[in-house]
Amino acid sequence: MAQNDLNLGKVAVLMGGASAEREVSLMSGSGVLKALLSKGVDAHAFDPSERPLDDLKREGFARCFIALHGRYGEDGTVQGALELLGIPYTGSGVMASAISMDKVMTKRIWRFEGLSTPAWQQVSSAAQTHAALAALGAPMIVKPAREGSSIGFTKVLSADQCDAAYALASQHDPVVLCEQFIAGDEVTCPVLGPNDQPEAFPVIRIVAPEGNYDYQNKYFTDVTQYLVPAQLPVGEEEAIQAMVCKAYQVLGCRGWARADVMIDATTRTPYLLEINTSPGMTGHSLVPMSARAAGISYEDLCVRLLQSTATDGGVSA
Repeated sequence: MAQNDLNLGKVAVLMGGASAEREVSLMSGSGVLKALLSKGVDAHAFDPSERPLDDLKREGFARCFIALHGRYGEDGTVQGALELLGIPYTGSGVMASAISMDKVMTKRIWRFEGLSTPAWQQVSSAAQTHAALAALGAPMIVKPAREGSSIGFTKVLSADQCDAAYALASQHDPVVLCEQFIAGDEVTCPVLGPNDQPEAFPVIRIVAPEGNYDYQNKYFTDVTQYLVPAQLPVGEEEAIQAMVCKAYQVLGCRGWARADVMIDATTRTPYLLEINTSPGMTGHSLVPMSARAAGISYEDLCVRLLQSTATDGGVSA
């Protein structure tokens, strides 16, 4: 596919940034850049932490592939800047990005819309974390409300861990989420497409060492198993895909996202954990893995995402 066949213009791959996930973003962005160049796209690396965003306008970029993760890249801030510049971008708009980045707000909307998500409490002190453990029971997950990649995450097994868990999470965000732990299968499901016509990709079942799917096991080891097909009981994959599409729609997402789900081992009830509106695109990342299972190469996935660029005002390049 030649560049003039795609007619995508000059493309900035936004990577790096200033969030705690900078290292992963650089890996994602490098992969996307290489893929787009291989398809003949006039693509260039652009790190917003090293250059002013208005260089995008001055240098004639027609659209942006957002390969930023976490704050300032996935939370509506860079999306708002691109809206002001009038440059279409991949992924969700300002509001959907901001809500999806905030796990507490996301859960409130899902609960209101009748979607299952684990019980939770928002806390702002170690004392409240102890109270949350008493209410939710052990194990309990403690994590920052607005971070990704398991940063600041603790699985609390007893009350003597609450102080340290709160201290770790609150280093990353003053808003801390305490969440009921769901024991069972951990799965993830990508969604692509416009908000009114989302398409769920194959579900991936994640089997991590001792159930510990942390930052290290996500990106830097090869000990975690990813099962696709997910080998779930009959009907479960389809039910999860339908739930994830609804989760995507009620938050106003567009372009692409990936939702993480726990399936209760006893009841087989699926529970939505969170949704990522700028998922990883590294060698260990799950959206490319799911796309491959659907017969879509990494390179074609990158082009498809780039072709979906838009703004909240409906402008597409």
